[in-house]
Amino acid sequence: MVERTPILNLVTHVLLVLGAIITLLPFAIVTIAATHSLQEVNQVPMPLWPGRDFLANVKEAWTRADLGTVLLNSVIFGAGLAFGKVVISAISAYSLVFFGYRGRVWIFWAIFITLMLPLEVRIVPTYAVATNALSPYQAILDALGITSVINALTGTTVDLQWNLLNSYPGLILPFVATATGTFLYRQHFMTLPEELVEAAKMDGAGALRFFWDILLPLSRNNMAALFTIMFVWGWNQYLWPLLVTTEPSHMVSAVGLHALIPGQNGIPEWHLAMAGTLIVMLPPLILVIFMQRFFVRGLVATEK
Repeated sequence: MVERTPILNLVTHVLLVLGAIITLLPFAIVTIAATHSLQEVNQVPMPLWPGRDFLANVKEAWTRADLGTVLLNSVIFGAGLAFGKVVISAISAYSLVFFGYRGRVWIFWAIFITLMLPLEVRIVPTYAVATNALSPYQAILDALGITSVINALTGTTVDLQWNLLNSYPGLILPFVATATGTFLYRQHFMTLPEELVEAAKMDGAGALRFFWDILLPLSRNNMAALFTIMFVWGWNQYLWPLLVTTEPSHMVSAVGLHALIPGQNGIPEWHLAMAGTLIVMLPPLILVIFMQRFFVRGLVATEK
């Protein structure tokens, strides 16, 4: 039975249109501001129609903020972060679901509890480790007296040093482990029928073969979704890249964009800031559009 509810349909469409307008209004203002000159963008009120200086503003913003370098760093940071999260989450969830060792439920909850400790909460110890990633091992050797023994026998002082500041590992490694990804994969793996495991055993497939040839192809959509979410999340990171990168050659887009923000006593060049914002928004937007088409193709293939 098909219900005819024209009033409800009208209200629903009105709410959808209003929601779309509210969502797209800031983007429209940013786009319009990026097309105006310095004098026009600082008028009160600002003109709400496009100007003629868009290309000039984009070129100036690109040069002043060195967006070519920071965008490349952001792509490496976001892609490395997302790829590491996908791989580690898949392996950890595979272990928790398909291996029957004792204590795996407690291990899962120990991983899940780390959601309450985001990087912003543990920023000081994480930064201390980033200045020397081998400092925990140095502390263990010192506590066990091994460094004293080596010094006494060989006269060599053991001083383990690995500085991660101003490097891609320093940007990526503190973010790689994720309880969210592990939870997502675990819930997906638990929906798969147990007959898959039994069939794989009957065909003589080992653990790695089963993981590579069966689980990963069945998890393509989950992998793509997690990769997209984590790439966009990493692209928007500001605090951690600001702390660990002091050289302009390693700064990411969120930090580099700050060079276009007018200072307290500076010239209010908001047209350049808005132009730079549009440029920084493009890579994650392109990725989301591409992944959306990937999901649609996957759904169509599944239905066929």
